[in-house]
Amino acid sequence: MNVAIAGLGLIGGSFLEASKRAGHTATGFHHDDEADFSSADIIIVAMPPLAIEPWIRAHSRTFKDGAAVVDVCGVKRPLFEAFRNDYATRKWHFVGGHPMAGKEVGGFANATPDLFDGASMILTPHPFTGRAPLDTLEEYFRSVGFAKIVITSPEHHDEMIAFTSQLCHAISSAYIREPLAAEHDGYSAGSFRDMARVGAPDPDVWTELFMLNRDNLAAVLVRYIERLENLREALSAGDAKRIHATLEEGVASKARLRRRAEAAAGAEG
Repeated sequence: MNVAIAGLGLIGGSFLEASKRAGHTATGFHHDDEADFSSADIIIVAMPPLAIEPWIRAHSRTFKDGAAVVDVCGVKRPLFEAFRNDYATRKWHFVGGHPMAGKEVGGFANATPDLFDGASMILTPHPFTGRAPLDTLEEYFRSVGFAKIVITSPEHHDEMIAFTSQLCHAISSAYIREPLAAEHDGYSAGSFRDMARVGAPDPDVWTELFMLNRDNLAAVLVRYIERLENLREALSAGDAKRIHATLEEGVASKARLRRRAEAAAGAEG
């Protein structure tokens, strides 16, 4: 396939390298490059959320009929709505996408062709997109390493990502700002590394993501804070039974998740 990647940070750069590894004809462009995309079967737009719609509208005159245009930012509802109403007048297909892969460091210098190996790719197509573009995209994304393609609504995507990604970055950012973090050397092992790993997200990009999904993120934060507050109250009261019960709930929840994962793996096998 002929693939064009617009935006050459970590994700865009990795799509470029992974596409070449898979044998596709792949070309990368910076967001401000003047380019003709008339030969591209797939156009991946790897830019900050608020830059995507203006870029697509500015360059869409060069997209060929039937091309699949995929954004890969972390919030799906705004772009879904932005391109909902003009589908009857355009000949190319817009599909929301989100690769479940990344690193704690960004930039093209950190891009690798194996970033997506074994990962999940989420797609949020419009109902009228049709099966042909999705078949093309699924073939492409599997060829560059993705092991699972998830097709869902933008609403469910944003609700889930608030929990599985945005909440984790928010918690890690708060955790690493603890004054005791400055003295962690010699006192920390895997737990500290795991909690701190995503504690320094790009403030510009992640402020956009948090704001665009603020309703879902705020809701999941409320539930998380309630659970922490329950533990804080038990600690203040010296209530060992209540502390034990909260930890037991966590053990049971993790066991349920493990059983579901095993069952899913068995079904796929």
